[in-house]
Amino acid sequence: MITKAPRGTKDLLPDESYKWQYIERVIRRITKLFCYMEIRTPTFEHTELFVRGVGDTTDIVQKEMYTFFDKGERSITLKPEGTAGTVRSYIEHGLYNITQPVKMYYITPVFRYENPQAGRLREHHQFGVEAFGGPEASLDAEIITLAITLFNELGLRGLEVDINSIGCANCRPRYLEGLREYFKDHLDNLCNNCVSRYERNPLRILDCKNERCTAIRSDAPIILDYLCEDCKVHFQELQQYLSAASIEFKVNPMIVRGLDYYSKTVFEILSPGIGAQNTVCGGGRYDGLVSECGGPKTPGAGFGLGIERLLLTLENQGIEIPRSSTKEVLFVTIGEKARSKAFELLNNLRVNGISADMDHLGRSVKAQFKYADRVGFSWVCTLGEDELESGTVSVRSMDDGREESIPQNMLIDYITGEKGAK
Repeated sequence: MITKAPRGTKDLLPDESYKWQYIERVIRRITKLFCYMEIRTPTFEHTELFVRGVGDTTDIVQKEMYTFFDKGERSITLKPEGTAGTVRSYIEHGLYNITQPVKMYYITPVFRYENPQAGRLREHHQFGVEAFGGPEASLDAEIITLAITLFNELGLRGLEVDINSIGCANCRPRYLEGLREYFKDHLDNLCNNCVSRYERNPLRILDCKNERCTAIRSDAPIILDYLCEDCKVHFQELQQYLSAASIEFKVNPMIVRGLDYYSKTVFEILSPGIGAQNTVCGGGRYDGLVSECGGPKTPGAGFGLGIERLLLTLENQGIEIPRSSTKEVLFVTIGEKARSKAFELLNNLRVNGISADMDHLGRSVKAQFKYADRVGFSWVCTLGEDELESGTVSVRSMDDGREESIPQNMLIDYITGEKGAK
């Protein structure tokens, strides 16, 4: 049906958009504090980028991507996450040649074919940060600190920061063999997905949400016992930096994240009150991703969070997003000559940065005042024959009912002064 949005998508109506605008303003303010600059990448990319970058053993690549062939028979995919496209742009434009680290953020729609659920739609929106060129644990701690700073600014409470290290190319192979050795005696009880993961990437079994698999993996070996010296030191330094920033955290050896590109640090920030899908933010380090996608060997770290899920968390904690009124002045007119003059005056207000409007439906004077009250204008400026003759305009404050007659050429100064007084 053409008058119904596709399943898993949602319209953002004008009465809700102020919430998104508020969150985006806070995001831009916090990222500026941490010296991150915005990047915008295309909505779709070549499919190979996600197969190589995200990983062909992940649920995203195997089950969830929106992939199609264009008219040139090229395989194209709507981006299921923001990191791979940012990496592609970093390589394509030679950003590895400029002063490092390169620190970027994005706010972007992403697309995943999965069962719609609370806070996660087939088209949803992601805020993410990516930092390239910095190998130190201080960068990992910085991105976690950025996320916590954002959540604190929004007023979220009771969040839990879980961290882990999943090792590197030197120590992880030995751990994968340890996992295979453990899970080989449990293959008959694993779900079908985890049976296929067993040979390809047993690390993915640790990320399975199936209750049977969760119970089986509770006694599996943990990666922290397999870390090489470099990864051990990096993980210890991460904890020191987080403590220096007064961020409480818990080491959770079961965190692996759902993407193949992670190495060393992985983390999740959880909100226990929003049900099973309680991860508000997740990320980590990906030192091999740039080279895997065709660029030079470059360390990197980042995170992503779903804005829909963030809104759900705010709602769950009873946090109301302030609604700032952009509707300031409404002109109520009596007669056609007054309408023409009102149109002139309201455009002068707009040119000077004051939100203004007038009736476009031919309402009566009484109906125009009712409209002003219902919509929430701060002031009503009335123009009729008397005002046209005297060169004035009657200005009523909708807050307290106070009304004054103002020379038309003083209207901008009057409204500006009243705004300042409020």
